[in-house]
Amino acid sequence: MRAFVFLLILANLFFLAWTHGYLGSSSNPDSLRVQQQLLADQIRIVARDEAPAEKIKTDSVAKAVENKTVQTCILLSDLPIVEIVRLESLLAEKWPAFKAERTKIAGSASYWVFIPPLASKQETDNKAAELKRLGIPEFFVVQESGPNNRAISLGLFSSREAATAHLEILRAKGVKSARVAERNLKPLSDSLEINGPVAQTEALRQALAEALPGSKPGACNNQAKTAQ
Repeated sequence: MRAFVFLLILANLFFLAWTHGYLGSSSNPDSLRVQQQLLADQIRIVARDEAPAEKIKTDSVAKAVENKTVQTCILLSDLPIVEIVRLESLLAEKWPAFKAERTKIAGSASYWVFIPPLASKQETDNKAAELKRLGIPEFFVVQESGPNNRAISLGLFSSREAATAHLEILRAKGVKSARVAERNLKPLSDSLEINGPVAQTEALRQALAEALPGSKPGACNNQAKTAQ
C-alpha cells in the first residue's frame, strides 16, 4: 500500500514537471501559450480589416459638419447702385447666412474731338465743305436729336493726351473751332460678392434669378483662381 502511494506521488511529480517544461520544451512553441490563456472563450473579433462602426459614424458626422461650413462666393458684376441696395436688403431679410461686400467699378470714358453744333443745316454743310478743302476727310455730322445735333465729330480717343494731340494737328491745318470734351460711355456701377454656405448656394441663385432676371451670377475671382 505504501509503495502504491509512493508511486502515485512520484507520477504526479513527473506530470507536474512535464507540464511546466522542466523535462524539456514541446516541439510546438505556441502550445504553452494556449495553456496560459485567460478567459479565451470570451474573446470577440470586432472587425476584419474594417474601421469600427463608431469611427465610421464619427467620420460621417464630421463630414456633414464640414459640408455645412464650406463657403462659396457668388459674384454679381456691373449693377446699378439701386439694385445693389435692393439685393443687400433681400440678403439681410431672407438669407442671413450670406454676407455681401460691394466693390465699385469705375465708369469708362472717351475723349471727343469735335466742332460744336452749328445753327443751321446750311452752316453745317458749309463747315463740312471747308474741312474737305483743308484736307480733313475723316469726320461725320451728328444728325441724331439732342444737344449735339449738327455737331461735327472729328474723332474719339481713349485718353485725353491722344485727343489733345489730334486737336493740335487739326489746328495746324486751319481748323480753329474744334475742341476736346470728355464723354462718359459707361456710368459708375458696383459689383457684389456674396459669401455663404455652399449648401444653400443653389437656392440663393434661384432667388437672385427671380430678383434680377437679366443678371448672370458668376464665381468670384479668388474662386476662379483656386479652380485652376
